[in-house]
Amino acid sequence: MSIFEYNGSALVAMVGKNCFAIASDRRLGVQLQTIATDFRRIYKIHDKLYIGLSGLATDAQTLFGPYFVQPVIAGLGDDNKPFICTMDSIGAKYEPEELFETISQALLASVDRDCLSGWGGHVLFVTPTEVQEKALKGRMD
Repeated sequence: MSIFEYNGSALVAMVGKNCFAIASDRRLGVQLQTIATDFRRIYKIHDKLYIGLSGLATDAQTLFGPYFVQPVIAGLGDDNKPFICTMDSIGAKYEPEELFETISQALLASVDRDCLSGWGGHVLFVTPTEVQEKALKGRMD
């Protein structure tokens, strides 16, 4: 087993038309045992920049250094152009409502296939003028 899978996690970011969204599941586990159902993996750097950390939960909470985390960074630049940074980032010209639906369905689909993630999710949706946070209901086992 990879140390990145020890606590389980699901994390995704997408860009849309002048907006981005970043989402994660809420389960914290130690392999197949659930420890918490409200664990946060997305951290605010400032109003237009967020970082999501999957991987070993203790390392994600302390960050910076040779830790076992896989960051996903999402933000809006000075020109309000959205960007995401990670090894496998994707982007498309989704309108804001379509982007929220797409990222929500992608997260819930991945959680349904992964027994180490779950208990719904958090979606942060950021435009140049607002930040919305929504909770997703999902598999609760």
